[in-house]
Amino acid sequence: MPKTEGKRKDGAEVVILGESTSFNGFLRFRETLRIQGKFKGTIDATGALIVDSGAVVEADRISVSSLTVYGTVVGAVHAVDKIDMLSGAEVHGDLTAARLRIADGVLFEGQCSMIGTDKEVEIFSRPTEEIKAELQRLNG
Repeated sequence: MPKTEGKRKDGAEVVILGESTSFNGFLRFRETLRIQGKFKGTIDATGALIVDSGAVVEADRISVSSLTVYGTVVGAVHAVDKIDMLSGAEVHGDLTAARLRIADGVLFEGQCSMIGTDKEVEIFSRPTEEIKAELQRLNG
């Protein structure tokens, strides 16, 4: 049985599938879900997913707003915003996200595709001199 952890700083509720939980099937949620146990199936959600250390998620497809991984994730992941893989995490599968962070000590096997960034934020296609000049105008 899932339990509610409380509220995040932004007021959103966090639901937990505890360490002793093993769930097979289809998950859909709007807020934040924290998995501490085992999940196998499909996740199609508009909320954030957190996979805790020791948790194992095996999915044919994971679609969420953001994913934070401390444990193990196997399967293709699509995150509208970001994917954070923190030290000790294992991720096996192809990733699609607007932002990606991989910490030291992460095992990642797969390919990554970056999606939709605002042109104002896109710094890699602009010459360095142009970026420096703009920063000097803003700060100076």
